[in-house]
Amino acid sequence: MKYDAINSQLFIKNRKNFMAQMKPNSLAVFNSNDIYPVSADSTLPFEQHRDIFFLSGVDQEESVLVLFPDCPKENLREVLFLRETNEHIAVWEGEKLTKEKALETSGIKNVHWLQDLEKVLAEMMALADTVYINTNEHYRATVETETREARFTKWLLNKYPAHSVAKSNPILQRLRSLKDQIEIDLIQTACDITEKGFRRVLDFVKPGVWEYEVEAEFIHEFIRNRSKKFAYTPIIASGNNANVLHYIENNQQCKAGDLLLMDVGAEYANYSSDMTRTIPVSGRFTDRQKAVYNAVNRVKNYATKMLVPGTLWADYHVEVGKLMTSELLGLGLLDKADVQNEDPNWPAYKKYFMHGTSHHMGLDTHDYGLLHQPMEANMVFTVEPGIYIPEEGFGIRLEDDVVIQETGEPFNLMRNIPIEADEIEDIMNK
Repeated sequence: MKYDAINSQLFIKNRKNFMAQMKPNSLAVFNSNDIYPVSADSTLPFEQHRDIFFLSGVDQEESVLVLFPDCPKENLREVLFLRETNEHIAVWEGEKLTKEKALETSGIKNVHWLQDLEKVLAEMMALADTVYINTNEHYRATVETETREARFTKWLLNKYPAHSVAKSNPILQRLRSLKDQIEIDLIQTACDITEKGFRRVLDFVKPGVWEYEVEAEFIHEFIRNRSKKFAYTPIIASGNNANVLHYIENNQQCKAGDLLLMDVGAEYANYSSDMTRTIPVSGRFTDRQKAVYNAVNRVKNYATKMLVPGTLWADYHVEVGKLMTSELLGLGLLDKADVQNEDPNWPAYKKYFMHGTSHHMGLDTHDYGLLHQPMEANMVFTVEPGIYIPEEGFGIRLEDDVVIQETGEPFNLMRNIPIEADEIEDIMNK
């Protein structure tokens, strides 16, 4: 891993919080992700399953975590299973976690090699009444590939059919949505790396550069600051490409007079950042572009102030819609008749702003969080309004990541990343 070691107290606390919500005499199992094949002997870069990382800090394949807080055998209340390392593996693949290093990383004292899993698990299951399985129930999830977790669950329920079954996901949705200060600091680091990439790009963009060249500038800066990759597939969209919400081809030339929308974020230690900025390729906004830009920025600033404890996500989006409607009227994109005759299920503003304004963010870019529950302090949200005008050849979106506070406005983790139109122009023309 490129990132600095994380304080194991984070993972000790996370396990304690998870186990406190488990049913009496129950056991929970968490698996690492597979390494996914491409073809021949090539594979995709390994990405750890965020749940086992959240609970252990272990960031390697073929790892299994078992939690059994009520186990009468104290040494079996937290057990970590790892692929056994050896000199051959160290030479060909690099060093894997030793038992000693795993304790240092996770705070778990009882570490076994993976070949002991079935034997030790049988001993634990004989003492447990309920087993927690870890299913993916995120509201955006569409999983077609059978994961290592799913394969293990199938095996486990077939081998132990007499146990009651419970779900880990509802507990994790709650716990992962509330960030520890250590986590907030890691997300801040990811945002700071993103800032460095953006400032590099402000010095680089000019008429004639290609979208993929801009993408390359970002990843150069990210990697040299200990990020291993983009937090998600980057969107580098010039001109009318910005009106394709998930444009990822990034293969067009940036032309004089166009705007360039960049939805880009660095990861750090598996934690995401999620930034969007829109800049003028020529270094200056036209009057019309600046008017739309400032309207989007006003909506973002007003929306941010609404992210306070007790706010309901659905109500928040209704209020943001009202703000956006007002701005679109002022820009002449809507008239009063459009609003008076709108379909309540698809308000008039949706013609120019068709996506949501905020989502949870953390270990996943679209992080865990139960949207029907009121917002709470230490939740991290994006704020990302946009206005998309295909007939005028540009789209503008602005996005920051913020932490909800106990009182007052959220804390903006991207407060140092330039966003005001005049500041962007000044930097690009210095």
